[in-house]
Amino acid sequence: MSLRLYDTAARAVRDFTPLRPGEASVYVCGLTVQGPPHVGHVRAAVAFDVLRRWLTASGLEVTYVRNVTDIDDKILVKAAEHGVPWWAWAYTNELACTRAYDALGVLPPTYEPRATGHVTDMVALVERLVERGHAYTVDGDAYFDVRSFPRYGELTRQALADLQPAADTDTDERKRDPRDFALWKAHKPGEPETASWPTPWGPGRPGWHLECSAMAGRYLGAEFDIHGGGLDLRFPHHENERAQSMAAGLPFTRYWMHNGWVTLGGEKMSKSLGNTALVDEVVRRVRPVELRYYLVAPHYRSTVEFTDAALAEAAAAYRRIESFVHRAAERAGRDTATGLPPAFREAMDDDLGTPAAIAVVHEVVRAGNTALAEGDDAALADALGAVRGMLGVLGLDPLDPHWAAGGGADGRLAEVTDGLVRLALEQRQAARARKDYAAADALRDQLTALGVQVEDTPQGPRWELTR
Repeated sequence: MSLRLYDTAARAVRDFTPLRPGEASVYVCGLTVQGPPHVGHVRAAVAFDVLRRWLTASGLEVTYVRNVTDIDDKILVKAAEHGVPWWAWAYTNELACTRAYDALGVLPPTYEPRATGHVTDMVALVERLVERGHAYTVDGDAYFDVRSFPRYGELTRQALADLQPAADTDTDERKRDPRDFALWKAHKPGEPETASWPTPWGPGRPGWHLECSAMAGRYLGAEFDIHGGGLDLRFPHHENERAQSMAAGLPFTRYWMHNGWVTLGGEKMSKSLGNTALVDEVVRRVRPVELRYYLVAPHYRSTVEFTDAALAEAAAAYRRIESFVHRAAERAGRDTATGLPPAFREAMDDDLGTPAAIAVVHEVVRAGNTALAEGDDAALADALGAVRGMLGVLGLDPLDPHWAAGGGADGRLAEVTDGLVRLALEQRQAARARKDYAAADALRDQLTALGVQVEDTPQGPRWELTR
């Protein structure tokens, strides 16, 4: 393969060589379902969805695992604040995450394990670490002994002596070293009995880091190709995952990939900071496909500053592409297949270079518009095929059934909207036929005021949304 990916552990772009020829195995840290997702959360889902699509387009059979962390300190606290069972709170927000993924056209993972469904795997992993001298238990808690693993800190290039205590327990009194991190947390008085599982060292629940190591091993084996997640997960989460897995004798992942933050007012978008833009709210201002374009267009490792102006600019850019696809498809038909342009392939092979890839899309759209204006049907069909192929890799093809059905929303609503606009256009045509141009112009003005742009073509009037 010619694909090159930036490996966070190596601090360099490396040639991607799959563990098994013809296959690719990917584990991406999903969300801790303590609340509904914001734009910063779904950026990781969209970024690694593009990776998955490109691996598939490159001829690989992809096994893609994205977990759900449905037991966690924050979930217990939030559920208690709202007076509902922790598992009900977790599931409600899991559904909100699924709704956001679906709205943005993120393909369902091959497997989507919940942490609570893999406690036996986690207990077995703790026992293995204890047996190998890398973990210890104290009064129902289990901790990873960071000093027992000389390679601790390699992922983030930090020396053990420079690290602060692991802030994952109320007290460090039980730890041999304050930097040791919790693998398992003993059940505490006042916590729900349902948030506790039996173990040889006492009842309790898993620590966050333990969960992903166990689930990755269950579905992808001792070694797999790519582990992905947001940049904020590098430390301590991924550092701890790597340490406990390798200390247990597992090779773990061959490539580490991390997407950049979405910031608001210059700070990382975060529930704890209160500076979030919930996906459910943003997709009321722009269509889900336009939000996806906004997240795909920058390089996945870059920081994106979230502003309404930038979002509007991205939406306008996508509508230009969308307009060409619809107009070209009316002329050339939808069944136009063309290979991906070499420049697009080069951009995607260069660490998923979506900015350059999007530039190729716009370049071909401009050539396609020229062919459309000049009546060059052969060139138009080639351009349409190339554009749709590229947009398919990016998850942005306007003719994909997902977007054609309403951009991840209610497909019935899209059908009704189309029917009502077409009814208005028929009335406008009838007014023009009887030479009542004032009525025809009034209908067009009313549609324009609603954000519907009408274009008269030799094949009849066509419409598209302008906002």
